[in-house]
Amino acid sequence: MKYLFLGLAIAFELLGSSFLKVSNGFSKLIPSVVTIISFIICFYFLSLALRFIPLSVAYAIWGGLGIVLTTAISVIIFKQSLDLPAVIGITLIVLGVIIMNVFSKAATH
Repeated sequence: MKYLFLGLAIAFELLGSSFLKVSNGFSKLIPSVVTIISFIICFYFLSLALRFIPLSVAYAIWGGLGIVLTTAISVIIFKQSLDLPAVIGITLIVLGVIIMNVFSKAATH
């Protein structure tokens, strides 16, 4: 259940970030409302996940997957491009999350 909460937090963060782009600086009402509601729901589910998952682990997974999936959305939906340094940076973030979860004793589940 704890990873379901974390997954929902990530999903609503992705929705909120995507609509933040569409809101055009909060100048469009509906995308702005979707953004705000999505982030409220996101943080609610993140808070539930933090009852069971250490903050360092939950935040690393939430932030890491959020970055990777938001980047994928920006490339696929918004037709934005990535250069080599961006790809390397995102890869390092993913590797950091994996290393933390697999090898760190601080990341006890």
